[in-house]
Amino acid sequence: MSTTNDRTPRSEGLEELLARIAACRTCADALPHDPRPVVQAGHSARILVIGQAPGSKVHASGRAWDDDSGDRLRDWTGLGTEDFYDPERVAHMPSGFCYPGKGEGGDLPPRPECAPLWHDALRAELPQVRLTLLVGLHAQKRYLPRGFAPTMTQAVMRWREAPPGFLPLPHPAWRSRLWMARNPWFAAELLPDLRARIRAALD
Repeated sequence: MSTTNDRTPRSEGLEELLARIAACRTCADALPHDPRPVVQAGHSARILVIGQAPGSKVHASGRAWDDDSGDRLRDWTGLGTEDFYDPERVAHMPSGFCYPGKGEGGDLPPRPECAPLWHDALRAELPQVRLTLLVGLHAQKRYLPRGFAPTMTQAVMRWREAPPGFLPLPHPAWRSRLWMARNPWFAAELLPDLRARIRAALD
């Protein structure tokens, strides 16, 4: 029979890992600001959201998807704010934990050090995850099989063929509205499936 003492080492392991992530300064010299890793996780989380990297608004607030893109992502998933930010239901693990700064065409890509340094350890502390959302190209490149699809759009189009427990999504930036207009199957077919999978994962 399971007891509180049986669970304590796992919980302390996750808490220690999250503390080490929060204290990470690996990329400090490459960032235009002080590091502020953004992550959310609880041992009972059933859904894992792997995005790209925090934007400037998320960097300011310290809360994952706390911007217009997050509003759109929550709308896609059908999750309310309370569930989305409950670490025992939904975990958030970006491809890069810190805001990488601005480039010529928008935000810079996630720092390449983060995922190899932290992802495997964090996923190992999330044994209850049933559904992992791969939001954007960086997450898809890391977690979908090599050669799965040459572009983000084609990866999302093949969502039914993704490995069990994974579902690719476009990044919900403002440009996604234009993308959705060109790809009506996303709202008509994928979103109902996404919401059904989320309900099943949280059931």
